[in-house]
Amino acid sequence: MESLANLAYQYKNMIWIGVRVTIVVSVLSVLLGFVFGTLICFMKISKNKILNTIGTVYVEIIRGTPVLLQISMVYYGLPLMGLHMPSITFMGFSVDKLVCGILALTINSSAYVSEIVRSGIQSIDKGQREAALSLGLEKPDVMRFIIMPQAIKNILPALGNEFVNLIKTSSQVSIIGLADLMYTANVIRGNSFRPFAPLVIVAVLYLVLTFSTSSLVRNVEKRFNRSSAN
Repeated sequence: MESLANLAYQYKNMIWIGVRVTIVVSVLSVLLGFVFGTLICFMKISKNKILNTIGTVYVEIIRGTPVLLQISMVYYGLPLMGLHMPSITFMGFSVDKLVCGILALTINSSAYVSEIVRSGIQSIDKGQREAALSLGLEKPDVMRFIIMPQAIKNILPALGNEFVNLIKTSSQVSIIGLADLMYTANVIRGNSFRPFAPLVIVAVLYLVLTFSTSSLVRNVEKRFNRSSAN
């Protein structure tokens, strides 16, 4: 343990950058994933056949291909499309790699979030929608004020699990050289000639991040349940 503590202290600055990159990538990806996933969900449940088809094909393609492949395709594909990210460093972050990592994980997360949101919407009894429409509410207002608040409450545990999974999945961005925790572990392994100890340090940090996230989600869920009971 003392040896691990000494190693962690020796590379504390590098590890701190890795923690920050992992948190930034995970938080932004899950927030953007929720936004775009909700839009894709509405496309899938739309009566418009074109929108429905686009949403369905998108979800099937993203869920049917590995996230590592998606990260690589975004990183190497954007320049081929003429989209070049600025190659600058900001607060220890490589901006071009950071943007590509967030974009790829957002694309991946949105496909799964869309299915989570769709299941939440479909879990609401249709009678509530019909009752709201009979009272004169417009369809957008019914979705906004009646359906979505209840759906979000129902899917909160699933969204929390998606966030936890995304924290772990974010380790894949190390393939493009983004200095997250996994990339940091590999650098420390090379510098210290200790192949195992850096992995233990990073594993502990991932456990702290995922456990903290799970605890936060549980507390939010309890508050939702208490407010509903009142």
